[in-house]
Amino acid sequence: MDQFDRIWEGVPEGAVPEHLELRRGFLLARVGAGERVLDVGCGEGAFSAALAGAGALPVGIEVAAEPLRRARRLHPDLELQLVDPRGRLPFAAGHFDAVWAGEVIEHVADGLGLLDELRRVLRPGGRLLISTPDHPRRLVW
Repeated sequence: MDQFDRIWEGVPEGAVPEHLELRRGFLLARVGAGERVLDVGCGEGAFSAALAGAGALPVGIEVAAEPLRRARRLHPDLELQLVDPRGRLPFAAGHFDAVWAGEVIEHVADGLGLLDELRRVLRPGGRLLISTPDHPRRLVW
């Protein structure tokens, strides 16, 4: 078992993503029906399911098997894939109209490498949609 699956062992099944309503509203306001959307770090599939419900064509990806197991049980019609966190994404250049990376970038060791790969799979003029938590600054003495 790798580090990503060990992290997911501590996440209760059915846990609601933080700020779900706010983030889902942000996402759905920026994606149209029929658009191909990559959901990076899809977890149990809440955002991919919302995209599909709005008529988009989502593909959810994860680096851990456990959340995909849960997502497949909850949303059997979604397209979900396990990807190597150190490799290229298994999609052609320009394949997606939009990429959603909600609460993901802060967990990635090579953030610039991830952004470069997301740019590669986005079509020219595509949209990169990212959310990340707002943690207050704290002085450390």
